[in-house]
Amino acid sequence: MRRVFYILSFILLIAIQSQAQSSRSGSSIAEGNDRIVKTYPNPATTYITFDLQKNYKPGYSIQVYNGVLGKKMFETNNIQEKTTINLNDFNRGIYIYHLIDPNGKIVESGKFQVSR
Repeated sequence: MRRVFYILSFILLIAIQSQAQSSRSGSSIAEGNDRIVKTYPNPATTYITFDLQKNYKPGYSIQVYNGVLGKKMFETNNIQEKTTINLNDFNRGIYIYHLIDPNGKIVESGKFQVSR
């Protein structure tokens, strides 16, 4: 039963990431070192910081989802170049974030781990 749970979790994670990648425009694809958002510390315990490296424009928002259940855990609009999120309400696990531009388009997606 546990093995099935891990397999389904992996499939969900891949589906979320592929959906985010397919919705990006060609000019804003962030590959490897060209990522817009740097997250640290990863794995995180009490907080996670989102640091926008380049192409920062006012009006960006961040959405954070539970990587297994797909439940939206956090959302904030009009983020600053450096935004820190308190993880007190987050359980141990993998989380997916989406950086969304002012037009509602996903610019970048990534993941981070919460460990306690």
